[in-house]
Parts: sequence; structure tokens; C-alpha cells
Amino acid sequence: MTGNNVAQEAKKRVSELKGRRINFDDQWQQVKDHVWPDGGDFTFRRSPGEKSTEKIYEMTAALALEKGAASLEAFLTPRTSRWHTLVASNDKLNEMASVKRWFEEATDVLFKWRNAPYSRFYGQVHEVWKSNLAYGNACLLVEERPEGGVVYRQIHVGSAWIDVDHNGIVDTIYREYELTARAACKRWGDSAPRCAKDALHQNPFTKHTYLTVVRPSDKYKAGIKTSMAYEALEISCEDESVLESGGFHELPYIWTRYTVSPHEDYGRGPAMMVLPDIKTLQEMQRAFMRAGHKVADPPLLVADDGVLGRGSKRIRISPGGINVGGLDAQGNPKIMPLQTGARLDLSEGMMENLRDNIRAALGVDLFDVLIRDRVQMTATEVLERQKEKGQLLTPVVGRQQSELLGPLIEREIKIAIRQGQLPPMPDELVEAQGEYEIEYESSATRMQKSDEILGLQRAVEVMMPWIEADPTLLKMWKSNKVTRHVNQTLGVPSKLVRTETEFDEIEEQAQQDSAQDNLMNQAPQVARAMRDVSEMPSAANGEPAV
Repeated sequence: MTGNNVAQEAKKRVSELKGRRINFDDQWQQVKDHVWPDGGDFTFRRSPGEKSTEKIYEMTAALALEKGAASLEAFLTPRTSRWHTLVASNDKLNEMASVKRWFEEATDVLFKWRNAPYSRFYGQVHEVWKSNLAYGNACLLVEERPEGGVVYRQIHVGSAWIDVDHNGIVDTIYREYELTARAACKRWGDSAPRCAKDALHQNPFTKHTYLTVVRPSDKYKAGIKTSMAYEALEISCEDESVLESGGFHELPYIWTRYTVSPHEDYGRGPAMMVLPDIKTLQEMQRAFMRAGHKVADPPLLVADDGVLGRGSKRIRISPGGINVGGLDAQGNPKIMPLQTGARLDLSEGMMENLRDNIRAALGVDLFDVLIRDRVQMTATEVLERQKEKGQLLTPVVGRQQSELLGPLIEREIKIAIRQGQLPPMPDELVEAQGEYEIEYESSATRMQKSDEILGLQRAVEVMMPWIEADPTLLKMWKSNKVTRHVNQTLGVPSKLVRTETEFDEIEEQAQQDSAQDNLMNQAPQVARAMRDVSEMPSAANGEPAV
């Protein structure tokens, strides 16, 4: 297939995908207008700097989106702590110091990359969480740096389209973007498209549309293992020509979804679910503002007697204004405000109910573990509350770990290996084909594991009467293992906890010190016994023994 045919085929496929996604784009545009005014558009294009808040009269949804995204980031990818570790799939390998050390060094490299100023990881992943809550879809581009390391970039879902494989997993990305003629010629040089070369001499800042295609390699799908599992194409939409071709070992565009309905490829987000409440709240706010304005500055009722408010005797409604003729001969006012009888308190109550629905949908209430009910609670009650929230978090956490964080970590590790950033694998790990597992250690994971600590507490409470009668029953629990598990579950920093080797050395030293203390305590008794023996008379001649 020639380059032009490939370009035409890709453009045709994108056109088909755009047609199939038109209903989603319409909903996402409404979410953008009412929830995320700073987000990208879907159904039309604004000029740079154009106002985007013309449909927002009430900020509950926009603020809830920010707080929900911040909470999601804090629970899954916190900036101040390590939110995952790597371990071997074989538990026996994890007991080997060389294997543990290799995975620790690999984890160190990944977090070093994410914390690097050039990577922009945490800033971009925050936009991913917002996109996920707003549209139910998000895309993160993980690019390999020639100098070493990784650069992260959030891609607006309105500029990208997906295809899925037979398992419903996203394996193909089509992304449209624009470049000026100047930028295109600088990027591709002599291979730049004709449209860019022609515009370069007339107006170098003329923009043209280009298309990036990343999809599984045909040879790889056919069972012929090539060096690249995915082929990548850069296409000029105007010239319908392939400007650049290459490949990737892994899919660099990581597409994640909040929840997926049957027979749909794209996800749906919580903001889409409560969009009717959000739009209703906006209209109610407009009406509430008009009603409040009428209460604060009501229309005036005046007498039609030909005197008040005629000619030079205008009605003065400013503070301290005097209206001559405002009273009749009996002292009754000829002017008074119009009382509509509007109940602003009822409107405010209805609006607050809608606000609660919106906050709950965007996860604000879900992540506020102890904020709503500020009462004194025991440690057990706190764990019970965390357990409840952890159970509610399970669907969200599970999908994000499988569709976003898992593929992200896998690509990072393979890039690190290709760049030589990791030491050689131990022979035992090589024999196991380097199989590893990801253990997440974020707040959300700890909340889900709080049930284990509750189980331990309940067991101790139930067994306490028997333990008091027979203290040896405490030996049923491995105290050092219990302590280590509780520390890990509650998120105690590992640098504050001794390793098993250090703990064993301390135990061994304590046993030696105890044995020495016993020996020292017994020394006077031994010396006294030896003296008594030496002073005993000899059995043969009745003299003291020497």
C-alpha cells in the first residue's frame, strides 16, 4: 500500500470514528460549558482568549471538579509519598536480597523521573483526573526523552479517537493536531508537506492539520515478532501524504476510562451523569438572582393621580430621596414597593439539594472521610469509616489501576531498561523472565486494607478473657509480623521501621545480652559454691580441701 493510500485510509477511519462519537462530543461540550470552562472544546472552536464562562452562573460543579480531581490525585498518585512498589511474582524470589534490591532501585528510578522538573508528571496527571471525572475519558502521552527519562503530556480527548481490540482494550489512537508552516518545515525539513512549504514564503504562521496514528503492527499481529509492537505514522491531512513512519515498543498513549457502558468504547464520567442537575442548578441560580434583585430593589407602585412622578416631580428612589406628594390628604402612601411573595429560602433549599448531588457525584463527599461528621470517634470507629469509604472507592480505584497506572508503570520500566538506567537483573529474576507485580501503597489502597486491622482488633477483643487466663495464647500471633503489617497498612514511612534483618540482629543481640546478664547474676552464687567446696574438710584426713 502506497503512502497516499495509507493516508487516505487513516483519514477515512478517523471520519468514521468522528461520526460514531458525535453524541459523546455533544454531551462533553455541555460538560465543558457548565463544569470545566477551561477545558478544550469538542463541537466548535473558540478564538484564543475568548470568554468561556458565559453559561456559568453558579460555581458548585466547577469547584467540585477541582476538589474531586485533587482528592483522586491524593488518594492514587500523591506527590508527597511513594504510591507503589515493585515485587517479584514469585514470593520466594522476594526473600532474596539481590532481587529486593533490584526492584527497590527500579522503583527509585521511576519516582526520580516523575519528580524531575522536565517530566511535568504531577501537573499533567492532575489534568488526567479532571478529564476522567468530567468526561469519563482521559489520555496521557508518555514520551521517551533522547537525553534520558520520560516526559508526560495530557492529551485533550476531543482531539483523539480510539479503536479497541477484541477484549475491549484500547490499542489504537488517532490524534489530530495543528502546526504552523514554520513549525512543520522545521520538524520535517525537506519532507515537509507541500502545503507548509507553499505557505512558508507567504505566511509562515498559517496552520495546517496533521494526524498521528499509533496502532498495532501488522507483522506483530500476524505472529511475526518485530522490534516494534506498534507502528506510528505522521500524516498531512491536507496533502494526504505520510510524512514520517516509525514505531513504539509499547503504546505511548495511555487511555483510561471512568466507567464503560455495554456496547460502547468510550467511557462515561460522573459529571455526565449529573449534567441535568448541573444545568437545572444554573437555571435556578439565574432565577434566584433575578428574584433576589427584585426583593432588594423591587418595582414601585404609584398612584395615577396626575401629580406624583409627572413632569419635574420625578420619583426619587435613591437613598435619602424626597418625593413631594408621596402621601395623600389622609397620610396614605401613593407609592409603595411591589411585594411578589417570593420565598427565597425555599429556592435556596432546593438549590442546596442539587449542590449535594453534584458534590457526591464528583467524589467530594466520598473522599472527605471524616469531614462531614466532625465528632469524636475511637480508633476503631475511624477504621470502620475508612473501611466503608474504601469499599466505595473500589470500582474507581480498580479501573484506574488497570487502565492508567498499570500500563504507565509497565512502559516506564521498559524505557528504563532500554536506556540502561537499571542495573542488570539478578540471575534468579532473569530465569523467572523478569515477571513482577505492582503493589499499590496509596491512601485509597490502605483504606481498602483497613478491614484487616479491624479483624485483628476484633480477634484480640474476643480472645482477651482467654488470654488473661492463659497468657501463652499471645504466642499464637507473630508479633513482629503483625506490627510490620499494621505499619504498612496505616502508611507508616518505611524509613521509620527497621527491616527484618535489622530486627533479627537486635533480637539476637538482646538474647546474647540476656544470656550474659544471667551469667553475671549467677556468678556470685557460683563463686560462693566454689568457696564452700574448697572449705569442706577432706574425707581422708579431716583437713580442709586444697
